[in-house]
Amino acid sequence: MKTYIDRFLWAEKAIYPLATFRVVFGLLMAVSTARFMYLGWIDLHFVATKFQFKYFGFEWVKLLPPFWMHFLHWVLLVSAILVALGLFYRVAIVILFFVFTYLELIDSTYYLNHYYFMSLVAGLMMFIPANRWFSLDVLQGLKVKSQTTKVWHINILKFQILILYCYAGLAKISEPWLLEALPLKIWLPASDKIPLLGSFFAHHIAPYVFSWAGMLYDTFIVFFLMYRPTRLVAYFAVIVFHSVVGILFQIGVFPVVMMGITLIFFSDSWHLRWQNLVRSFGSSQVQIEDKWSSKENFSKEHFHPPSSISPLSRKLATGLLLFYISFQLLFPWRYLLYPGSLFWREEGYRFSWRVMLMEKAGTAIFFVKDGKTGREGVVDNREFLNPHQEKQMAFQPDMILQYAHFLGNYYRKKGVENPEVRVEAYVTVNAKPSQLLVDPEVDLMKIKDGWARKDWLLSLTKEFPD
Repeated sequence: MKTYIDRFLWAEKAIYPLATFRVVFGLLMAVSTARFMYLGWIDLHFVATKFQFKYFGFEWVKLLPPFWMHFLHWVLLVSAILVALGLFYRVAIVILFFVFTYLELIDSTYYLNHYYFMSLVAGLMMFIPANRWFSLDVLQGLKVKSQTTKVWHINILKFQILILYCYAGLAKISEPWLLEALPLKIWLPASDKIPLLGSFFAHHIAPYVFSWAGMLYDTFIVFFLMYRPTRLVAYFAVIVFHSVVGILFQIGVFPVVMMGITLIFFSDSWHLRWQNLVRSFGSSQVQIEDKWSSKENFSKEHFHPPSSISPLSRKLATGLLLFYISFQLLFPWRYLLYPGSLFWREEGYRFSWRVMLMEKAGTAIFFVKDGKTGREGVVDNREFLNPHQEKQMAFQPDMILQYAHFLGNYYRKKGVENPEVRVEAYVTVNAKPSQLLVDPEVDLMKIKDGWARKDWLLSLTKEFPD
């Protein structure tokens, strides 16, 4: 077992796929940031807002003044470009990780699985020397060139992609997704005007075809990308799948991100060919060092204990890597600790790679009562929340509780004594009849959020099968 772990983590391997990944990751982060800025989303998300919903445990993350929010996005853009170029890479990737993660943590109503994924990847790349090949750091003499790297530098990125895809596929193995074709049965008919495919989307069998295809694709695509004989066909499936998803759901640059980063599964020789092609524009001759230039060596891994790392440091690094891998494998299953419908209660739903599994909506009317006089009034949510925040809050229990505490504290400052806050939140999942999510008689000011089961939530009249 020890020998296998050593080979999986510490063998020597060609660095070419890692260089490609760095370039693609940096460019796509730069494009995504530039798009965010161009569409005016900085002001929408971080300036024209009175209240931000926090992730549990990260309530201390505060919003900066408008100038600094704009400045941070410029910093993020420049750092992403530097990562792609491999210039001042170590500094750039650290800045990218912390700035991007900070922006992600400001408001949980903007949570997306692919934001979480990109933050994890940036965090991993802080510890990976992806600038030792095909980088301006090497060209400028800031880093010694190397055509090899430790195999964990590449394997950990492949593992993270595997987790994203495979867990998304496993989550789709459920009765609503496979047997009822929900929520695709709700979404697809709305795309019947799309050229060429529109008429098929309107057909009653289309949601079932897409549901089963989506589950099979997510669950198995990485394994086909790993296997050389099926790699090209699998990558063609990546392009088709994410192109269709991008057209149907308008989810920004994420489809392009997945098309780009899955190139890491291609052979070392493929990566070296395109890198040499780029070099050829600036030089008439491209020289490859003998050790890794022969075709038969591209996919081989050579294990020997790294001389530059002490045995103690290698053991510590191995332990940290195995802890990270174990965490990524186990954390998405934490929802099993909570009884009841996951779709309804959402306990353990986030950070578990559950991608587009439900159509959920709700309306939440809040009442604030003066504990001394007994007078009660209805809150106009538009006074504090933008439309996106109100939409997301209305069906997510932790956000309802957060907002209730905000309202109580706000009106206490306005002179309301011992404010009581209750809510009538009607929620529907996958077009089922709406039901009350929260006991409307409960004073939410007396409830504290935490890891424990939310007993203040009402159960479904008929539980959704999970």
